Amino acid sequence: MAKRFNIRMAGVGGQGVVTGSHILSTAVIHAGGESTIVPFYGSEKRMAPVESYVRVSDEPIYEIGEITFPHIIIIFHPQVITHGKSYTMPFYFGLKEDGIALINNDGPMSLHRDQQRELEERCAKLYYFPATKLFLEVAGMDLATNMALMGCIGAITGLTSVEALEQSVKDRFLGKGFVVSGGTAALDSVVERKFKKKQELIDKNVAVIQAGWNYAVDHGWAAASVKRSEARAAVGA
Repeated sequence: MAKRFNIRMAGVGGQGVVTGSHILSTAVIHAGGESTIVPFYGSEKRMAPVESYVRVSDEPIYEIGEITFPHIIIIFHPQVITHGKSYTMPFYFGLKEDGIALINNDGPMSLHRDQQRELEERCAKLYYFPATKLFLEVAGMDLATNMALMGCIGAITGLTSVEALEQSVKDRFLGKGFVVSGGTAALDSVVERKFKKKQELIDKNVAVIQAGWNYAVDHGWAAASVKRSEARAAVGA
């Protein structure tokens, strides 16, 4: 049976929502799947709403554009929920029955009773994932929580691998196949200055991806075929 996920990502400027969506999309393609992506944002400034729509599948995809009825939503920042910093409100609008909400937060959030009821009616699965905390522990900085989220969602979908995600990160930071906006390029420069070499940057990001991947496996969120990544994928292999 074909595997297909329509994913809506929502966050705020400076979190790497668009970069993360490119990382996931490219990784699925590297793993032999299909993917399309459409980012959506207004002014390029920190804490401004950002969304990105990613379709991933192991069969051809013929649609492109906004995703109104996602199988999965990824919330990069709690303020998407608490402050309405999103182009789609409520945050779970259109989520399919038995859908997944992957939320970057250290623990369960207090939702309005109407939101809680509607999510229960849809049999939605709420996965609270401490992506920012995980990235700080592994990499010592908080400028790329997107990598932890992409590792986690990669394991949940089962349509890519840690090795394919690593290759996607190399493509991103070595300038192969990615076209970035001025704001994203500026953020890249900030991140890169924190590391002596780009290889160190790549290694840190892949370590975080692996940690996110294993978190999903350890918590029973991953696809049935997905196993823990016990060894760090070899850099430069």
